[in-house]
This record gives sequence, C-alpha cells and structure tokens, in this order.
Amino acid sequence: MALPVKLRPETPGDGDVVARTRDVSFKGLYFLADRGYEVGAKIDFLLTLPKEITLATDVNIRCLGLVVRRETVNGRAGVAARIERYEFVPQE
Repeated sequence: MALPVKLRPETPGDGDVVARTRDVSFKGLYFLADRGYEVGAKIDFLLTLPKEITLATDVNIRCLGLVVRRETVNGRAGVAARIERYEFVPQE
C-alpha cells in the first residue's frame, strides 16, 4: 500500500524527508526515500491514512520506530522499520 510518510529530521534545522510506503502493518513498514537511514537508527514519522481507507477523513498517525533493514532500490533507499510506539494525531 503506497501511503505518504513524512519523516522528521534527525538534526534540528534539516527539513522533513517525504517518502512513500510500499508495505504497512501495525508492527512495521517499508518505505522508499531519497535518503537512507542506518540500521538501528530511531525514526520519528507521520503516516497518513487517506479517507478512501478510513471511510471518514484522513487520519494522521505519529510513529516512533527502529530501522531494521536498509537496501538500495533503483537508486533510492529502501528502509524497513519496526513500529515501537504510535499515537493518533488530530487534524489541524
């Protein structure tokens, strides 16, 4: 399932990294991005479930995860991460 993901920067002042998921479950996700993350890195990201899936409104979920695998796919970084904690974020 291709969903938008916005990863918060590791270094304050850097911009968010925008990516798209390839696979998602409640335990983890796999996404493709222009920038990679090292295995073992903690990541903070916002996953958006569109209204077509929720049958209501878009739902934003803030997740904290741990990178468990990294690979190169067509010049982009393929990253697998385990979701360790999540919370639903109200719409702005």
